[in-house]
Amino acid sequence: MPGCDHAAARISGTQALTSIPASTLCPCGSGLRAIRCCSLDFGARPPVEAARHLVPLVERAIAAHRQGATQTAERLCLDVLELAPDRPGALWVLYEIRKEQGRQQAAEALLRRVVALDPNDLAATNELALGLLSRSQLAEAEIHARNAVRIAPENPQAHNLMGMILTEANRPQTGEYHYRRVLELSGRRDPVLLANLAWNLKNQGRMEEARALYEESIKAAPDIRQTLLGYARLEEADRNFAAAETILDRMAEAFPNDAGMRLTRAALLGRMRKYDEALAAIDAAAGGNAGLGPTELLEKGRLLDQLGRYDDAWAACTEAKGLGREASGQSYLDAAAFQQIESLRRFFVASRLKLLPRAAVRTDVPQPIFILGFPRSGTTLVEQTRSAHPKIAAGDELPLIDEITAIMPRMLASPLGYPEALAELWMGDQREGLDNLRDYYLQKVRQMGVLREGATRFTDKMPLNETHLGLIALLFPQAPLVHVLRHPLDIMVSAFSNAFTHGFCCASDLASAAVHYVRVMDLVQSYRAEMALRYLPVRYEEIVGDQDATVRNLLRFIGEKFSSSCLTFHENRRYARTASYAQVTEPLYDRSVGRWKHYRTHLEPVIPILAPVIERLGYTLD
Repeated sequence: MPGCDHAAARISGTQALTSIPASTLCPCGSGLRAIRCCSLDFGARPPVEAARHLVPLVERAIAAHRQGATQTAERLCLDVLELAPDRPGALWVLYEIRKEQGRQQAAEALLRRVVALDPNDLAATNELALGLLSRSQLAEAEIHARNAVRIAPENPQAHNLMGMILTEANRPQTGEYHYRRVLELSGRRDPVLLANLAWNLKNQGRMEEARALYEESIKAAPDIRQTLLGYARLEEADRNFAAAETILDRMAEAFPNDAGMRLTRAALLGRMRKYDEALAAIDAAAGGNAGLGPTELLEKGRLLDQLGRYDDAWAACTEAKGLGREASGQSYLDAAAFQQIESLRRFFVASRLKLLPRAAVRTDVPQPIFILGFPRSGTTLVEQTRSAHPKIAAGDELPLIDEITAIMPRMLASPLGYPEALAELWMGDQREGLDNLRDYYLQKVRQMGVLREGATRFTDKMPLNETHLGLIALLFPQAPLVHVLRHPLDIMVSAFSNAFTHGFCCASDLASAAVHYVRVMDLVQSYRAEMALRYLPVRYEEIVGDQDATVRNLLRFIGEKFSSSCLTFHENRRYARTASYAQVTEPLYDRSVGRWKHYRTHLEPVIPILAPVIERLGYTLD
């Protein structure tokens, strides 16, 4: 074909495709036309044999990139991919070039194409999962990491990646399994792996085991930055402040002005109530806010709040949220959130609920206590109080209800999604469908190591589980549902000064946090109107104002005898795996009640959004 011959002659001299109008280039920044990049129709690709003449050019691109001739490699890749956009070798080289250039969006688009073209490409799958992990996109990272393990079940790198992702996704017990598989498969005690496993065990609260692994790792490799940082954070979390300072001093010698070291020192000094020193640690060598990332700016905002510099605190958090959105590309998934909540509201109505069965109650295993609430409402405080009871184990944030919503259609053999798949329960062959879903939950709890000897109950305080209040009541009709309430404006202030992705990334912005809060609270009101629930609302302000009475009332509701250990919850050595881990190690204090009043001016834009719920809950704007 004359056109192909002409094109082949042109690219043989590595001449760039300068004739392509800029308006047709893909917005991702790959350098390719959109129809050859993110708008590519995979079904319209030419057959493999039609592009055989391009193989030598791909080989030249690979060689040029290895030799550092980036410009030549780039021109070759662009020209090859213009003719054959599915050449994995050219896609991979162009991906590496864009990654080196810091063009993250283009690099990710190219890597995704490599994986889409060949789902069994282990290197590309691992690389994509690692990149998603680095941007905290844990759900998608886990999908690709799982596929990597499927592709190569004896590949240590694949298991290590699964361990990292599951640990960060707050499922450290499962992550531990994959780390230990790496030890088995590799046959050596790599210092970095030992440090990763130590961090995992720290997140399980197994501090002594974690400490021993950190010491072994540092002995083998004394100057690995991330190991020292993790060890210091372990000691800070375990309240060994002097030990943490010693490690950070050692780290400062090897890595002066390291951002992670400054942030950890600031957190440590903050816990020691040395707020001015903590602030100086963050600002050191950074020229004020210059060079600070979202995590550091949020920590700075919290410290400024402690110092009473409220306007400065809000400014730091505002900048942090903006940088976070820019770095992660994450913002509130408004349409998806609205669709989910509306589908739940429409499905869980009294007429349908009369027809739906309930799961039977298991009496042979410990039962859950669901602690419900919007992030930053005080659920960690309630869990720490309850888990100090000898009969109640702490489950922390269990992702299991969300998992059940995802697997429900498959387990019920339904063509419908959640919640509509619950209609299968009317079929004769799905009469025990809820029992199966209940058993899935309880089996996972056992596998995750939540249960402890002597405990007859365990807590599940996954944020925003109240979104699935209807499903929870079907699965566990006798389970206590403790809903922690707090002044909505106090929740907004705390959400704005912390980072979390729960609730469709609603906390990326103040307005979206308010919108999602109202949507969830309206849904809870709908659940309560449509179905009978074993439900107890508990106000954070009442816990602070009368701890003894609140604790006694909670235990009566749950069905457990009073234990004085619940009043001294701060002596509980359990490590709470949430942003509130430090607060719940202190005796009860009231300085967070009414905190919103310091930020009244900054909160004005969301007060109209929140006003109906504020009034309904009996709070005021005084």
